[in-house]
Amino acid sequence: MNYDFSDRTIIVTGAASGMGRATTIELKKLGAHVYAVDRNYSALKDTCEETGAELCEMDIGYSDQCDALIRKAKTERGKLDGIVNFAGVIKRNGLLECTDEEFDFVMNTNVKACFYLCRAAAREMKAQGFGSIVNVSSIWSDIAAAGVFGYCVSKGAVSQITKSAALDLAGTGVRVNEIRPGETNTAMLASERGYKMSQEEIDAKLKEIASSIPEKRLANPSEIAASAIFLLSDQSSYMQGASVTVDGGYTIC
Repeated sequence: MNYDFSDRTIIVTGAASGMGRATTIELKKLGAHVYAVDRNYSALKDTCEETGAELCEMDIGYSDQCDALIRKAKTERGKLDGIVNFAGVIKRNGLLECTDEEFDFVMNTNVKACFYLCRAAAREMKAQGFGSIVNVSSIWSDIAAAGVFGYCVSKGAVSQITKSAALDLAGTGVRVNEIRPGETNTAMLASERGYKMSQEEIDAKLKEIASSIPEKRLANPSEIAASAIFLLSDQSSYMQGASVTVDGGYTIC
């Protein structure tokens, strides 16, 4: 499928690494003007220098900064065609171990920031009569997992943000859909294991995770990026409130 994003303005959060970085790379190849957003300046700078995306270092956990980001894109470019909310964090603790601070940390980035950006983008997109909002939840938003309580709760909330916003915006020209990635080969997958793992331990853990997936491998970030680009494109024009699961068959077992 051939895409042309040469006249499109897209915001990508979590653009410094993983799926967000992969999506930024692909969108720039397709000609889009990309506002690449992250709070990790050093890694974000690398992404932007490689791709030519516009660097936006910021903490999306604050509603005023999210509003300012959307206004910036609309003012500078005249329109906002799409936004992909990849930014996310994880804490690997179960219900009994999860502290107030850890829960708030995860919810602030994974849920509040998603809400702030969806609301700000929807206001501008509704006024212009078009736009695509792509949220990124997880397979854990539905089936859940032990030992990652806050993360599972937050991703369930992202799915509900997507569905509720889709219904609120239906008929306005603004679409809201989500991607539910499975186990993807990113730094987050091997992170937060309670101690600093050696590369050998990381490799063993990733191999163990891959063995539990029907496809017997992890997703590549570029495979998640492909779904994001589809949902941003006109090829998905009749999709509203949909969840696109990209998990190598994990959730059908």
